[in-house]
Amino acid sequence: MMTKHTSLICGAVAALCMAAGAYAQQQPNTARSTDPAKPLSFFVTSEGKGQGADLGGLEGADAHCQKLAESVGAGKQTWRAYLSTQASEGKPAVNARDRIGSGPWFNTRGAQIARDVAHLHGDNVEAARLGNNLSRTTVLTEKNEPVKGAGDKPNEHDIITGSTPDGRAFADAADHTCKNYTSSAADGSAQLGHFDRTGGGNTSWNAAHPSRGCGQANLVATGGAGLLYCFAAN
Repeated sequence: MMTKHTSLICGAVAALCMAAGAYAQQQPNTARSTDPAKPLSFFVTSEGKGQGADLGGLEGADAHCQKLAESVGAGKQTWRAYLSTQASEGKPAVNARDRIGSGPWFNTRGAQIARDVAHLHGDNVEAARLGNNLSRTTVLTEKNEPVKGAGDKPNEHDIITGSTPDGRAFADAADHTCKNYTSSAADGSAQLGHFDRTGGGNTSWNAAHPSRGCGQANLVATGGAGLLYCFAAN
């Protein structure tokens, strides 16, 4: 037989259960509302090849990107270094923008860097207005680590690209690629970008200024370490 005291306890428990149920219905379903993690498809190399701008050509640079991607479990994708080459010895020029796939690209933390090639380079009014998302806080290595930029010691914000601002090869007679990334001589030059979009009054991520030579010491003296942008091309 239920006493008055027992009845009061049961009523209180029932009220608590109903309140808990109502509260749960009001809360978002995090399992449904959380977007799935985006696969890594863009990074700056955590290290250079150590031979200045002699990367072993495009093939060697691509292999370096692929190796570092594999080291963090992202090797199933095909990786390409963001590099342009100039026409030489009967071979046509190659544009960096044509090597990296169609996007979108995401960093190690799932932040979108750019939607597509046009967005990456600001090809049209809309793309230029929106701007890509390359910055000091979003450009990370394959290890999910920041890159040393202007103001850090050492400053390593110069990234080898060999490219014009629109991601294409230079068409003049000057060497902008350290002989298409086969030279580590003290002379010569390779075009560099500033990943942090700052330094020397130049905010270009891919075409800030030339290097002071092709050797490793030259790249360091200019403000870099022989680092590359790597993009997943598929």
